[in-house]
Amino acid sequence: MPMSVQPRPAPSDKELVLKVIPMPADCNANGDIFGGWVMAQVDLAGSVVPARYVQGRMATVAVNQFIFKQPVRVGDILSFFAHVVRIGNTSITVDVEVYAEQFRTQGQFVKVTEASLTYVAIDEAGKPRPIPR
Repeated sequence: MPMSVQPRPAPSDKELVLKVIPMPADCNANGDIFGGWVMAQVDLAGSVVPARYVQGRMATVAVNQFIFKQPVRVGDILSFFAHVVRIGNTSITVDVEVYAEQFRTQGQFVKVTEASLTYVAIDEAGKPRPIPR
């Protein structure tokens, strides 16, 4: 992690939904983790909280925003925090923040990514359905 970024504690107002350590197979030629790999992990993490509301199948329908703030390195411990920002009739929008901590300096977090995703509840035919209330 760049030295200019000040580490801080993990957020306490969001739920930790996933922790993962990227490995060498997940990086590009520069030694940074592929953005697409991070995006896939964010999509998984973002689906955890909405699943409680949807109570069935759902699909990602939009990536509303995705910001890579800092590079992720092999061996960083990534923590994914999520919270619901909107529940509609058939869709749920979730914000996800990703923090990295180095293996040797655990407990000092740097925000590396933030994203907003929307999921839609679907029936067995793949058509949107109302979210149970």
